[in-house]
Amino acid sequence: MPDSIDASDAMIDNWTQRLEENAARYQALADRMQGQTVTERSKDGTVQVTVDSRGLLKNLVIAETAASKRMAEVSAQVMQLVQLAQARIPELLQQAMTETTGTGDQAAAEIVREAQSTFPEPPAEAEPAFPEPDRVRRFLPEDTEEPPRTPPAPPQQPRRRRPADDDDDDFGGSILS
Repeated sequence: MPDSIDASDAMIDNWTQRLEENAARYQALADRMQGQTVTERSKDGTVQVTVDSRGLLKNLVIAETAASKRMAEVSAQVMQLVQLAQARIPELLQQAMTETTGTGDQAAAEIVREAQSTFPEPPAEAEPAFPEPDRVRRFLPEDTEEPPRTPPAPPQQPRRRRPADDDDDDFGGSILS
């Protein structure tokens, strides 16, 4: 009977040791990912974004040269770069896992799959299409469907005519005399 108790104690000690080792590896993974960021820059260098390992935007830099672009282009570039940076997170996570937990860990593989579904590859479109400037709809008061109403003009007073026999003006006499 004492052998079975000793064997049980050894088995529990072994499980405890493996759990502590796994916990230490996962903590190392979490610590490693905590400070990781991904930065993407536009081809022309006018926009740069940085996201953290959770995919949150941490930095956005828009160069002064972007002032010559339409704002629709700049905002589309920002969004496209954020998606590109986020799509690199699963790769970053896979690399960190290889170095900390190993490649055979099922839980680690599931974490990578979850990151891939959360941050998929962005669409393969090279340049986003923008509407022409004259097709951009502006929602201003003058763009309403019905023209604004103007208050009706006050009725005009009819002019009074002087009687025909009144040849006296304001200067005290007729101009003909």
